[in-house]
Amino acid sequence: MESGEIRQRFLKFFGKRGHAIIPSASLVPENDPSVLFTTAGMQPLVPYLLGESHPQGKRLANVQKCVRTQDIDDVGDNTHDTFFEMLGNWSLGDYFKEESIKWSYELLTDKEEGLGLDPKRLYITVFGGNNDAPRDTESLEIWKKYMPENRIYFLTWNGKKEPNWWDAGDNGPAGPDTEIFYDLTGKLGDMTKEEYLAADERQEVVEIWNNVFMEYLKKDGKVVGKLNKKNVDTGAGLERWAMMLQEKNNIFETDLFLPLMTVLNQCPEIKSEKAKRIIADHLRTAVFMIADGVMPSNTERGYILRRLIRRAYFHHKNLSPVVQAVLDHPSYRRVYQFHPKTQEVIAEEIAKFEKTLDLGLKQFEKGVDPFVLFTTYGFPVELTTEIAGERGIEIDRRKFEEDFKKHQEISRIGAEQKFKGGLSGNSEIEVKYHTTTHLLHQALHEVLGEGVEQRGSSITPERLRFDFSFSRKMTDEEKAMVEEVVNRKINENLPVKKIVMPKFEAEKSGARHFFNEKYPAEVSVYFIGQNLESAYSKEFCGGPHVESTGLLGRFKILKEEAVSAGVRRVRAILE
Repeated sequence: MESGEIRQRFLKFFGKRGHAIIPSASLVPENDPSVLFTTAGMQPLVPYLLGESHPQGKRLANVQKCVRTQDIDDVGDNTHDTFFEMLGNWSLGDYFKEESIKWSYELLTDKEEGLGLDPKRLYITVFGGNNDAPRDTESLEIWKKYMPENRIYFLTWNGKKEPNWWDAGDNGPAGPDTEIFYDLTGKLGDMTKEEYLAADERQEVVEIWNNVFMEYLKKDGKVVGKLNKKNVDTGAGLERWAMMLQEKNNIFETDLFLPLMTVLNQCPEIKSEKAKRIIADHLRTAVFMIADGVMPSNTERGYILRRLIRRAYFHHKNLSPVVQAVLDHPSYRRVYQFHPKTQEVIAEEIAKFEKTLDLGLKQFEKGVDPFVLFTTYGFPVELTTEIAGERGIEIDRRKFEEDFKKHQEISRIGAEQKFKGGLSGNSEIEVKYHTTTHLLHQALHEVLGEGVEQRGSSITPERLRFDFSFSRKMTDEEKAMVEEVVNRKINENLPVKKIVMPKFEAEKSGARHFFNEKYPAEVSVYFIGQNLESAYSKEFCGGPHVESTGLLGRFKILKEEAVSAGVRRVRAILE
């Protein structure tokens, strides 16, 4: 079963069971300060999991684009990748364990509607209990309707993590989960718990689905009670499903990677299978990052993209055919829109790296500090570590880790403050800044022209930050004109209103939105003015906003600067 059919079957199955099919959100999160990228299907839905009503109902399903880089050193084995698609379905205070487990089993094993897997190759793990919550005997009893009990294992704290438990951190929703594993070998049969754990360690069984049952509330690291509304959050990796359904023992032999690996297998100069897998993974991720507006730079998201491109280039100098294989991939081009200048963006980044690659390698041979290679010559940390291992060069690991941890801490603090894509909270001043970004966006269009496109925004209690596409530095006169336009609209005390309407009607109204982003069939549009037709500003937006612009205060631009090629940033305050 090819990946395109897997997506369709998953969505059709849950659509038939009353789930609204929602689009994938951008890889760049809008309102989550904790991460640079969307890392799970539930991440864009956090407000609804915490109690807000979703405009499309209590049952949702989708295929969400995700990026995770914490396992980047493991890329090249059978299952790890940096970009992946997560299949998910959610119940927001509607059904719970009984339906969730039943439907998961049916989708996996049913030959007509589902995937037609052999139930004898499935294994189930269930939460074994801890000081916060009892063992999940309810899930055990439900699973026993579908699976023999000797294939269901209670797992408890293993010295490293709490298996079969999910939480959003020290504060927020939490709950047990049940995980479904699949025998890749087809030979394992019934196993004791110890035999199952050993097979998991050998990657002979792999996790293929996780059903989280959010029923507890955590406060300051401890469970303090039950949630008023129980939620279900499931997640399954498309790559893993393709691997098992196409009877492969690694994701790189599936149809999701096959066109890329075919190109790379025609390049005998590439040293190893692991190198081919790294190139394929990193370039696939890079293409999807660029599609969502990320450009190479020395900070935050842009630096992650830079690392991926440079590491791929180190292993192979001709990346263009591999990039084209992603852009032409039939499983992707039918679902996603790619940036028209993807090849140019990657080629430009490679040209920059070429200038320092030889010099950096020479410095490496001289024993230059790896952290200096990282900061001065643009050598990604993973690349430096790789070269050291290949050439038997010893590095001062302790100093390297200390310096890198300091760098990571600085980056993390910067990310928390700068890369939110939206509000860090719902305080009065933050809501004021959010409304001000709408005025600023429209003013930039008026002063600089319609070529301006929003690339992101960040709001804290101290300031707003707005990123937009523009090819040059703004003049002092242009900045003054933007300030004047925004303050004039503030002084006019215009009403701020919201309307929920079909997406196609919202687009026809001229409401501004991200053109590469997929939106639901119905969207919220906030407009500033007496009515939608004559509004000064109108945008697709989830809110919140002030009731009228007269509440905002005086707008002042603090700084206008470059973020990356073709992207500018305005920092501003309300006085």
